[in-house]
Amino acid sequence: MIGSILAIGFLSFIVWGHHMFVTGMNPFIGSVFVFTTLLIAIPSAVKAFNYITTLWKGNIKFTPAMLFSVGLVSTFVTGGLTGIILADSALDVNVHDTYFVVAHFHIVMGMSAIFGMLGGVYHWFPKMFGRMMSTKLGYAHFWITLVAGFGVFFPMHFVGLAGAPRRYYEYSNFDYLDFVMDLNPLISVFAIIGGIAQILFLYNFFYSIFRGQPATENPWQSNTLEWTTPVERIHGNWPGALPEVHRWAYDYSNPNYEEDFVPQTVPLKEGEEDH
Repeated sequence: MIGSILAIGFLSFIVWGHHMFVTGMNPFIGSVFVFTTLLIAIPSAVKAFNYITTLWKGNIKFTPAMLFSVGLVSTFVTGGLTGIILADSALDVNVHDTYFVVAHFHIVMGMSAIFGMLGGVYHWFPKMFGRMMSTKLGYAHFWITLVAGFGVFFPMHFVGLAGAPRRYYEYSNFDYLDFVMDLNPLISVFAIIGGIAQILFLYNFFYSIFRGQPATENPWQSNTLEWTTPVERIHGNWPGALPEVHRWAYDYSNPNYEEDFVPQTVPLKEGEEDH
Protein backbone atom coordinates (compact mmCIF):
# COMPACT_ATOMS: atom_id res chain seq x y z
CA MET A 1 0.00 0.00 0.00
CA ILE A 2 2.77 2.42 0.90
CA GLY A 3 4.68 1.48 -2.26
CA SER A 4 1.57 2.15 -4.36
CA ILE A 5 1.10 5.57 -2.80
CA LEU A 6 4.75 6.45 -3.47
CA ALA A 7 4.47 5.17 -7.05
CA ILE A 8 1.35 7.25 -7.67
CA GLY A 9 3.08 10.28 -6.19
CA PHE A 10 6.06 9.84 -8.51
CA LEU A 11 4.06 9.07 -11.65
CA SER A 12 1.73 12.00 -11.05
CA PHE A 13 4.56 14.32 -12.06
CA ILE A 14 4.80 12.80 -15.56
CA VAL A 15 1.18 12.34 -16.64
CA TRP A 16 0.12 15.98 -17.09
CA GLY A 17 0.23 15.70 -20.88
CA HIS A 18 -3.01 13.71 -20.93
CA HIS A 19 -4.76 17.07 -20.57
CA MET A 20 -3.26 18.17 -23.88
CA PHE A 21 -3.97 15.34 -26.34
CA VAL A 22 -6.05 17.67 -28.56
CA THR A 23 -3.61 20.59 -28.56
CA GLY A 24 -1.64 19.33 -31.54
CA MET A 25 1.24 17.87 -29.56
CA ASN A 26 3.64 15.51 -31.30
CA PRO A 27 1.96 12.06 -31.51
CA PHE A 28 5.08 10.40 -30.10
CA ILE A 29 5.00 12.69 -27.04
CA GLY A 30 1.30 11.86 -26.74
CA SER A 31 2.08 8.15 -26.76
CA VAL A 32 4.57 8.69 -23.93
CA PHE A 33 1.91 10.36 -21.81
CA VAL A 34 -0.54 7.58 -22.69
CA PHE A 35 1.99 5.07 -21.36
CA THR A 36 2.66 6.94 -18.09
CA THR A 37 -1.04 7.60 -17.51
CA LEU A 38 -1.95 3.96 -18.04
CA LEU A 39 1.02 2.95 -15.89
CA ILE A 40 -0.40 4.87 -12.93
CA ALA A 41 -3.44 2.58 -13.11
CA ILE A 42 -1.30 -0.30 -11.80
CA PRO A 43 -0.54 1.10 -8.29
CA SER A 44 -4.08 2.52 -8.23
CA ALA A 45 -5.43 -0.98 -8.85
CA VAL A 46 -3.16 -2.35 -6.13
CA LYS A 47 -4.74 0.14 -3.72
CA ALA A 48 -8.25 -0.86 -4.81
CA PHE A 49 -7.55 -4.58 -4.44
CA ASN A 50 -5.97 -3.87 -1.06
CA TYR A 51 -9.18 -2.17 0.07
CA ILE A 52 -11.29 -5.08 -1.18
CA THR A 53 -9.13 -7.87 0.26
CA THR A 54 -9.09 -6.07 3.62
CA LEU A 55 -12.85 -6.65 3.66
CA TRP A 56 -12.70 -10.16 2.20
CA LYS A 57 -14.16 -12.77 4.58
CA GLY A 58 -14.14 -10.18 7.37
CA ASN A 59 -16.77 -9.98 10.10
CA ILE A 60 -17.95 -6.59 8.92
CA LYS A 61 -20.18 -4.36 11.00
CA PHE A 62 -21.97 -1.97 8.68
CA THR A 63 -21.77 1.16 10.78
CA PRO A 64 -22.16 4.50 8.96
CA ALA A 65 -18.38 4.82 9.00
CA MET A 66 -17.96 1.42 7.33
CA LEU A 67 -20.65 2.19 4.76
CA PHE A 68 -18.88 5.38 3.75
CA SER A 69 -15.60 3.46 3.57
CA VAL A 70 -17.12 0.84 1.27
CA GLY A 71 -18.72 3.63 -0.74
CA LEU A 72 -15.26 5.16 -1.15
CA VAL A 73 -14.02 1.92 -2.71
CA SER A 74 -17.02 1.88 -5.05
CA THR A 75 -16.49 5.44 -6.28
CA PHE A 76 -12.72 4.98 -6.54
CA VAL A 77 -13.13 1.93 -8.78
CA THR A 78 -15.95 3.45 -10.82
CA GLY A 79 -14.09 6.66 -11.50
CA GLY A 80 -10.83 4.82 -12.11
CA LEU A 81 -12.33 2.71 -14.90
CA THR A 82 -13.41 5.79 -16.85
CA GLY A 83 -9.94 7.23 -16.31
CA ILE A 84 -8.52 4.44 -18.48
CA ILE A 85 -10.64 5.74 -21.37
CA LEU A 86 -9.37 9.28 -20.89
CA ALA A 87 -5.78 8.03 -20.69
CA ASP A 88 -5.91 6.72 -24.27
CA SER A 89 -5.27 9.57 -26.71
CA ALA A 90 -7.33 7.97 -29.50
CA LEU A 91 -10.37 7.68 -27.23
CA ASP A 92 -9.78 10.95 -25.40
CA VAL A 93 -10.17 12.95 -28.62
CA ASN A 94 -13.86 12.07 -28.64
CA VAL A 95 -14.65 12.98 -25.03
CA HIS A 96 -11.98 15.59 -24.23
CA ASP A 97 -13.39 18.63 -22.42
CA THR A 98 -16.88 17.11 -22.31
CA TYR A 99 -19.10 16.19 -19.40
CA PHE A 100 -17.50 12.75 -19.50
CA VAL A 101 -14.39 14.34 -17.97
CA VAL A 102 -16.48 16.15 -15.37
CA ALA A 103 -18.15 12.88 -14.36
CA HIS A 104 -14.86 10.95 -14.17
CA PHE A 105 -12.99 13.58 -12.18
CA HIS A 106 -15.69 14.31 -9.64
CA ILE A 107 -16.45 10.67 -8.88
CA VAL A 108 -12.78 10.04 -8.09
CA MET A 109 -11.68 13.33 -6.55
CA GLY A 110 -15.05 14.51 -5.25
CA MET A 111 -17.17 11.62 -4.04
CA SER A 112 -14.23 9.43 -2.96
CA ALA A 113 -12.59 12.20 -0.96
CA ILE A 114 -15.86 13.28 0.66
CA PHE A 115 -16.84 9.70 1.49
CA GLY A 116 -13.47 9.14 3.13
CA MET A 117 -13.83 12.34 5.14
CA LEU A 118 -17.37 11.51 6.28
CA GLY A 119 -16.37 7.95 7.19
CA GLY A 120 -13.59 9.38 9.36
CA VAL A 121 -15.98 11.79 11.08
CA TYR A 122 -18.47 9.05 11.95
CA HIS A 123 -15.67 6.78 13.19
CA TRP A 124 -13.77 9.27 15.35
CA PHE A 125 -16.73 11.30 16.62
CA PRO A 126 -17.02 9.30 19.90
CA LYS A 127 -13.37 9.89 20.67
CA MET A 128 -13.55 13.56 19.73
CA PHE A 129 -16.67 14.51 21.67
CA GLY A 130 -17.43 11.60 24.00
CA ARG A 131 -20.84 11.08 22.42
CA MET A 132 -22.33 8.95 19.65
CA MET A 133 -23.84 10.23 16.44
CA SER A 134 -27.31 8.93 15.51
CA THR A 135 -26.91 5.69 13.55
CA LYS A 136 -30.32 6.01 11.88
CA LEU A 137 -29.53 9.49 10.58
CA GLY A 138 -26.11 8.20 9.54
CA TYR A 139 -27.66 5.41 7.46
CA ALA A 140 -30.09 7.86 5.82
CA HIS A 141 -27.24 10.26 5.14
CA PHE A 142 -25.15 7.58 3.47
CA TRP A 143 -27.77 6.06 1.21
CA ILE A 144 -29.19 9.38 0.05
CA THR A 145 -25.68 10.73 -0.60
CA LEU A 146 -24.59 7.59 -2.48
CA VAL A 147 -27.69 7.40 -4.70
CA ALA A 148 -27.70 11.15 -5.31
CA GLY A 149 -23.98 11.21 -6.10
CA PHE A 150 -24.25 8.49 -8.73
CA GLY A 151 -27.50 10.09 -9.91
CA VAL A 152 -25.53 13.24 -10.67
CA PHE A 153 -22.39 11.83 -12.25
CA PHE A 154 -23.51 8.59 -13.92
CA PRO A 155 -25.81 10.37 -16.44
CA MET A 156 -23.04 12.89 -17.09
CA HIS A 157 -21.03 10.16 -18.79
CA PHE A 158 -23.73 9.77 -21.42
CA VAL A 159 -24.07 13.53 -21.84
CA GLY A 160 -20.33 13.65 -22.44
CA LEU A 161 -20.35 10.70 -24.85
CA ALA A 162 -23.00 12.59 -26.85
CA GLY A 163 -20.47 15.40 -27.23
CA ALA A 164 -21.77 18.00 -24.77
CA PRO A 165 -18.81 20.28 -23.91
CA ARG A 166 -18.31 21.38 -20.33
CA ARG A 167 -18.31 25.02 -19.20
CA TYR A 168 -21.21 25.92 -21.55
CA TYR A 169 -24.23 27.48 -19.88
CA GLU A 170 -26.54 27.22 -22.91
CA TYR A 171 -26.98 24.25 -25.26
CA SER A 172 -30.13 25.22 -27.16
CA ASN A 173 -28.13 26.13 -30.27
CA PHE A 174 -26.78 22.58 -30.58
CA ASP A 175 -29.52 20.47 -32.12
CA TYR A 176 -27.45 17.29 -31.94
CA LEU A 177 -27.61 17.47 -28.13
CA ASP A 178 -31.38 17.65 -27.85
CA PHE A 179 -31.75 13.95 -27.12
CA VAL A 180 -29.52 14.10 -24.01
CA MET A 181 -30.43 17.52 -22.64
CA ASP A 182 -33.38 16.01 -20.77
CA LEU A 183 -30.78 14.42 -18.50
CA ASN A 184 -29.66 17.81 -17.19
CA PRO A 185 -32.83 18.49 -15.14
CA LEU A 186 -32.52 14.96 -13.70
CA ILE A 187 -28.91 15.67 -12.75
CA SER A 188 -30.01 18.92 -11.08
CA VAL A 189 -32.69 17.12 -9.07
CA PHE A 190 -30.18 14.58 -7.78
CA ALA A 191 -27.73 17.38 -6.95
CA ILE A 192 -30.36 19.19 -4.88
CA ILE A 193 -31.33 15.96 -3.08
CA GLY A 194 -27.65 15.27 -2.33
CA GLY A 195 -27.20 18.78 -0.97
CA ILE A 196 -30.23 18.44 1.29
CA ALA A 197 -28.83 15.14 2.62
CA GLN A 198 -25.85 17.04 4.00
CA ILE A 199 -28.24 19.00 6.22
CA LEU A 200 -29.04 15.66 7.87
CA PHE A 201 -25.34 15.19 8.53
CA LEU A 202 -24.86 18.71 9.93
CA TYR A 203 -27.89 18.32 12.20
CA ASN A 204 -26.66 14.92 13.37
CA PHE A 205 -23.15 16.28 13.97
CA PHE A 206 -24.00 19.36 16.02
CA TYR A 207 -26.97 17.83 17.85
CA SER A 208 -24.88 14.83 18.87
CA ILE A 209 -22.12 17.04 20.26
CA PHE A 210 -24.48 18.26 22.97
CA ARG A 211 -27.33 15.73 23.11
CA GLY A 212 -25.91 12.53 21.66
CA GLN A 213 -25.84 9.28 23.59
CA PRO A 214 -22.73 9.18 25.83
CA ALA A 215 -20.02 7.08 24.23
CA THR A 216 -18.28 4.21 25.91
CA GLU A 217 -14.50 4.01 25.91
CA ASN A 218 -14.48 1.53 23.02
CA PRO A 219 -17.78 1.80 21.12
CA TRP A 220 -16.52 0.04 17.97
CA GLN A 221 -14.99 -2.91 19.88
CA SER A 222 -11.57 -2.20 18.46
CA ASN A 223 -8.32 -3.72 19.65
CA THR A 224 -5.91 -0.84 19.14
CA LEU A 225 -4.60 1.42 21.87
CA GLU A 226 -6.39 4.64 20.91
CA TRP A 227 -9.65 3.04 22.06
CA THR A 228 -8.26 2.32 25.52
CA THR A 229 -7.93 6.01 26.35
CA PRO A 230 -10.57 7.45 28.70
CA VAL A 231 -13.46 9.40 27.19
CA GLU A 232 -12.50 12.58 29.03
CA ARG A 233 -9.48 14.41 27.63
CA ILE A 234 -6.39 14.26 29.81
CA HIS A 235 -2.77 15.18 29.32
CA GLY A 236 -0.74 12.19 28.16
CA ASN A 237 -3.83 10.27 26.93
CA TRP A 238 -3.73 7.66 29.72
CA PRO A 239 -3.96 8.18 33.48
CA GLY A 240 -0.99 6.72 35.30
CA ALA A 241 1.37 4.31 33.57
CA LEU A 242 1.29 3.80 29.83
CA PRO A 243 -0.52 0.62 28.70
CA GLU A 244 1.51 -2.49 27.94
CA VAL A 245 1.00 -4.20 24.58
CA HIS A 246 0.72 -8.01 24.68
CA ARG A 247 -0.67 -8.92 21.24
CA TRP A 248 -0.95 -7.62 17.69
CA ALA A 249 -3.51 -5.05 16.66
CA TYR A 250 -5.91 -7.33 14.77
CA ASP A 251 -6.57 -10.15 17.20
CA TYR A 252 -10.17 -10.72 16.16
CA SER A 253 -12.10 -14.01 16.35
CA ASN A 254 -9.45 -15.48 18.63
CA PRO A 255 -10.64 -19.01 19.54
CA ASN A 256 -9.24 -18.60 23.06
CA TYR A 257 -11.82 -15.90 23.91
CA GLU A 258 -15.58 -15.68 23.77
CA GLU A 259 -15.52 -12.07 22.57
CA ASP A 260 -14.88 -11.38 18.92
CA PHE A 261 -12.20 -8.82 19.77
CA VAL A 262 -9.28 -8.87 22.18
CA PRO A 263 -7.61 -5.51 22.96
CA GLN A 264 -3.84 -5.32 22.78
CA THR A 265 -3.66 -4.62 26.50
CA VAL A 266 -5.12 -8.03 27.45
CA PRO A 267 -2.26 -10.32 28.62
CA LEU A 268 -1.73 -13.63 26.87
CA LYS A 269 -3.16 -16.68 28.59
CA GLU A 270 -0.83 -19.44 29.67
CA GLY A 271 0.17 -21.42 26.57
CA GLU A 272 -1.51 -18.92 24.22
CA GLU A 273 0.44 -17.80 21.19
CA ASP A 274 0.23 -14.27 19.85
CA HIS A 275 -2.22 -14.36 16.95
